Amino acid sequence: MAPTGRLLAVAALSILCLQGLVRDSGAAFAQTHLPPHRIVHAGENDGGLMPELPPSGLMPMPELSPSGSPKPFVPFLAPAPLAPFFNNSTPKLSGKCTLNFTAVDNLMTTTAVDCFTSFAPFLANVICCPQLQATLTILIGQSSKQTGSLALDPTVANYCLSDVQELLLSQGASDNLHSLCSVHLSNVTEGSCPVSTVDSFESVIDSSKLLEACQKIDPVNECCSQTCQNAINEAAQKISSKDGGLTSYSGSPKIDSCRNVVLRWLSSRLDPPSAKQMLRQISNCNVNGVCPLSFPDTSKVAKECGGTIKNSTTCCKVMLSYVAHLQKQSFITNLQALNCASFLGAKLQKMNVSTNVYSSCQITLKDFSLQVGSQESGCLLPSMPSDASFDHISGISFTCDLNDNIAAPWPSSMQAPSSSCNKCVNHKNLRLRQLVSLASLLLVLLVQG
Repeated sequence: MAPTGRLLAVAALSILCLQGLVRDSGAAFAQTHLPPHRIVHAGENDGGLMPELPPSGLMPMPELSPSGSPKPFVPFLAPAPLAPFFNNSTPKLSGKCTLNFTAVDNLMTTTAVDCFTSFAPFLANVICCPQLQATLTILIGQSSKQTGSLALDPTVANYCLSDVQELLLSQGASDNLHSLCSVHLSNVTEGSCPVSTVDSFESVIDSSKLLEACQKIDPVNECCSQTCQNAINEAAQKISSKDGGLTSYSGSPKIDSCRNVVLRWLSSRLDPPSAKQMLRQISNCNVNGVCPLSFPDTSKVAKECGGTIKNSTTCCKVMLSYVAHLQKQSFITNLQALNCASFLGAKLQKMNVSTNVYSSCQITLKDFSLQVGSQESGCLLPSMPSDASFDHISGISFTCDLNDNIAAPWPSSMQAPSSSCNKCVNHKNLRLRQLVSLASLLLVLLVQG
């Protein structure tokens, strides 16, 4: 039985920061078998060079071995001796942005590590982009203490977004964050919200009630109870009607703009670390509710695995080849993996694949995420992923969870799909049962001793 607890997967990057480029280093991939739940290193003495990203921004599909299993896929390298990890270049700032970058200096460094160069696309959905959006929100919120404004003027906004990019780039972040994370002017301006100043906001909203709901979010129950999220949505709805217009529907551009204003106000009333925790926890609820992967055509799988399977070996070879396409996309959380397994299973069932190919082909939840080290050491991020971290010895590291071979659940026609809230509760109960079992084992050992 695999040990419980989290795996700290050290995904080391080898960086030769020559004019900001990440290429032509002599380091390599790890090719040896690594058991789950251990430190995973991509050492310098392994064989193979880091492939460059194609224009699409995605890594090429891993080649299949004769057995049909993808070869180990590790898009990271160990630090090169004496090579600087960060650019440490001097950022070229516009001098026209009114944001107080000094107030969030540590936050900017965290964001740069979370969105590090070519590493960023693999963690964009779950860590990099949520962290970048939180940083922009907190920047405006903290700056409103001096400016009194919860939104940037569109002209100034362009300069500020450029300055943010320059500051992050100087600390090693990707130069493509605006595109990767879909950052637009609406992320920092008032958009279509009629309220954009602190005074006008607090004249409409019961600020103490809003702050009470969100200043300390329950990390386990918020996605289910939505205590803070409901308070934010209520406040957004209220300020959206301040101009006397018709009540907007949830998810409309006007409500979304006002929701951004609410989040900035909250970020002005909390210190940056607390504001970041609040924003990331809310983001996690949205991130874990969907499968972020793109699924290619399943006709080949349906052909070999549909109806009565004639050749199970051929079926599994095609199935593993299909899964290999998914493994080149990004790291995902354990709850996202459940959503992805459910989506693909339902898709195959609609194409007359009635056999549980997950079980017969030994497809596990980790097979839906980018692989680390080897096929047996895939990394699923926790449902509440922590930030990546950096040190000069191991490079970039992040926490993996549920790294043992948990079978991907095949959808049952007799059972309605469970909500992400139920998955969250079930995941918590699973952990509780594991801890109880561990406690029982320790008690037995003490008695026998």
